Amino acid sequence: MKNKKNAILAGLLISSCVIFLQFTSQPDVKQLLARFDGIFYDLRLRSTLEDRGLTDQAIFIIDIDEKSLAAEGRWPWSRRKLADLVNKLAEAGVAVVAFDVLFSEPERNPADVITKHLRAVNMDIPRFLSEAKLALDADRLFSDSLSNTDTVLGLLFQDEDKLSKGQLPLSVINKPVDIDLNKLIRVSFPNYESNIDILQSQTFGSGFINSTPDEDGFIRRAALIAEYKGEFYPSLALEAARLLTFTDKIDLEIVDIGKGVKQIAGVKWGNDVIPTDAAGRVLIPFRGKRKSFPYISATDVLSGKVALNKLEGSVVFVGTSAVGLSDLRATPVELAYPGVEVHANVLEGLLHPEILPHQPDWWEAAIAIILFVLAVFCVFLFPAIGPLPLMITGTLVMVITTYANFWLWQQHHISLMLTTSLLLIFLVGFYNLALGFFKENSQKKIIKSIFDQYVPPAHIDKMLADPSSVNLDGERKEMTVLFSDIRSFTSISESLSASDLKNLLNKYFNPITKSIFDHKGTIDKYVGDMVMAFWGAPLNDPEHAQNALKAALDMLDITTRLRVEFKQAGLPEIYVGIGLNTGDMSVGDMGSEYRRAYTVLGDAVNLGARLESLTKYYGVECLVSENTKVQCPDYSFRFMDCVKVKGKSEPVTIFEPLNETQLAEVTFDEEIAAYEQAYQYYLSQDWALAKQAFIEISSTYKDRKIYQIYIDRISTLVDLPYIEDWNGVFTHTDK
Repeated sequence: MKNKKNAILAGLLISSCVIFLQFTSQPDVKQLLARFDGIFYDLRLRSTLEDRGLTDQAIFIIDIDEKSLAAEGRWPWSRRKLADLVNKLAEAGVAVVAFDVLFSEPERNPADVITKHLRAVNMDIPRFLSEAKLALDADRLFSDSLSNTDTVLGLLFQDEDKLSKGQLPLSVINKPVDIDLNKLIRVSFPNYESNIDILQSQTFGSGFINSTPDEDGFIRRAALIAEYKGEFYPSLALEAARLLTFTDKIDLEIVDIGKGVKQIAGVKWGNDVIPTDAAGRVLIPFRGKRKSFPYISATDVLSGKVALNKLEGSVVFVGTSAVGLSDLRATPVELAYPGVEVHANVLEGLLHPEILPHQPDWWEAAIAIILFVLAVFCVFLFPAIGPLPLMITGTLVMVITTYANFWLWQQHHISLMLTTSLLLIFLVGFYNLALGFFKENSQKKIIKSIFDQYVPPAHIDKMLADPSSVNLDGERKEMTVLFSDIRSFTSISESLSASDLKNLLNKYFNPITKSIFDHKGTIDKYVGDMVMAFWGAPLNDPEHAQNALKAALDMLDITTRLRVEFKQAGLPEIYVGIGLNTGDMSVGDMGSEYRRAYTVLGDAVNLGARLESLTKYYGVECLVSENTKVQCPDYSFRFMDCVKVKGKSEPVTIFEPLNETQLAEVTFDEEIAAYEQAYQYYLSQDWALAKQAFIEISSTYKDRKIYQIYIDRISTLVDLPYIEDWNGVFTHTDK
């Protein structure tokens, strides 16, 4: 009970620590938990990739791949070529073209290059160069193409402290009204790198192309908004979604988190609200591994090798999957995933919010409830079960918790942290498992130290295999006890030297003890020449009475054999008396802090000792009580007497168990029949007939002391008046 209480207290402490870890604001702890939860998130995501159907929105990727670089030349390409690309896409009826590319530097005009060289050698500049300058301006051509269709150019916000470059577009996100930005949790950048003015002024929109990897370097989330000097700007995917849905402005969802502090909770346009975290990020709804969206090689578009009619009304992202252009990202679905396809996944989620994974507003409350329920379940159940059931139960609870978490993800796209839930189950389970093994090991040591010399080796092995089957605290149960004593041991000990006496006892105790062990008995103690043993503990034995009787009869055979050996060795012949009784006894590890023993106590034990002492009186080697006889139906017994022993008020019927030699005697049945008839005379107080009957039996069986006992007893009863309610009980006054 004390161990269980300590285990519960330890479990509560462990659970409290895990809950503290879940809700602490310590950055290191939060980062560590986020890393582990990222692993579970990735498993969840990968396990459901095949379950998500495709949406109705056509999203294509024009890929500046290895094939395009080989055919069109190394990157960067001339913007004349990019202008041609945009024009072809516009002719195909593409709704939005989004460039996952940054154009922060102007392309050198060939006319300017030639003019510079001619001036260096003091040559006249041909007039046609001045006239051709405009026609050779690739930036101007690209700028003109951008105005032919809805295009979105990329820009980059930076944390580095350096000068910004390029032109920022006008913000298309409404600035929160009446909000102190100093009290708004947001992601702010000190500088940016944008596109050159001539391109930026002609595009319909711009969006940042920053990637936001988690602490482990994997991209699981995408920022939708970023703040620069009080203005908010959309991501490439968000801006593409705005243009596609003909939305003029995007609003921010702002929530108050207390003490005047506010944070961003989502972005909205029209009737659509996209929940985000405080950094304005969403979980990326990956459709699958790379090329889950249709890819078209850029060179095939430029060369006209593919029909572009399927692009009508679609959104096209222009980017690269080429390894050399360094736009491959580590994601949960693939370690080298094209960055341009990340934007495509985000756009699909924005256009179909129902597929966006999200953490609901109530996720912290949900985690708290889950941890509380798991803590109560594990803390109070685990200490009450053994190591093997604990491992099975703990594993089952972890599987169920994981399944429920995955189900929420798969069915409702809800992402809840799993790390702390599994950590709580594991730690509480591991503690109780370790405690159980430690306790079991301690129990094994205790069992071995207590029973090593008193219990059969087979019993020891069973108890060590399952220490919980042994109750050392004490219990009351039906058992059978055996007492065995050497007759006239005092005179034997006086006739032998100490050395010879020791040898005699050892030669006697060794086979006797082995017999008890062979019949599943437990040695209680040796007291001089006396052996005390019991059956039914520490391991349960439903046949305890039969096994005890088998051992007793075997001990008598052993004693007969030893008499011959001792006689040949010049040692005294030995005779024993054995008493057996079956009944309720108290058994357990008893004693003081200085000396303890696994023993039995109770009236049933005392009766067994009395029966052993009565064997000498009745001239037999073994006596058993009626309780023992009843549980041994396969054995034969001779009725001896109905007596009251010293210290007992209730009469006890006692019997002598018969061995095969006795049963094989020719006149056995006749003797038993005559004995029963004589005893009936005795019970009816017909003393004359009873005495005559016992005299006749005694004359035939002179070695049976019991018949002479009845003759002597009748001699004392014959002069007494008739006794009402006579039951034949004889009271013994000696132990």
